[in-house]
Amino acid sequence: MQCPIARSLERVGEWWSILILRDAIRGMTRFDEFQKNLQIAPNILTRRLTALVEAGLLERRLYCEKPPRYEYIITPRGRDFRPILLSLQAWGNKHFAPEGASVMLIDLSTGLPADPILVDRVTGKPITDATHANAAGPAAGPGVQRRLGKPRKTPAISQDGTP
Repeated sequence: MQCPIARSLERVGEWWSILILRDAIRGMTRFDEFQKNLQIAPNILTRRLTALVEAGLLERRLYCEKPPRYEYIITPRGRDFRPILLSLQAWGNKHFAPEGASVMLIDLSTGLPADPILVDRVTGKPITDATHANAAGPAAGPGVQRRLGKPRKTPAISQDGTP
């Protein structure tokens, strides 16, 4: 599929994979650390780690020769998944935590809760439905071009929700 979301989910769409990446980004590297923290069966963990290494999100490194033991180091590609994790965390806290947030993103300089948003790196502007839309890219096949075509202009929505 040409869809970048489908391609990404092929690599990280299984929930164990996302939790392994979460822990790797936090600094975990060893099989037993992942297993203990996630309470995951060894055979499932082995499959997920192998898939994440094959996808280039983790790197497998030998840290002990006798017996052979490996650690799993987050790669730059894997580290680029951090904003997605933070977005999932914020979304989950907002919509699926009626008891309140159990994990929060905070500003280290103030200690105050942070509210992540998606921002265009080029302009620094927040990305909203009113300001940005998907369009077919240069590698888009006919199906994607038909589906997306040129971006449609949407009317600006006022603060009270009226156009």
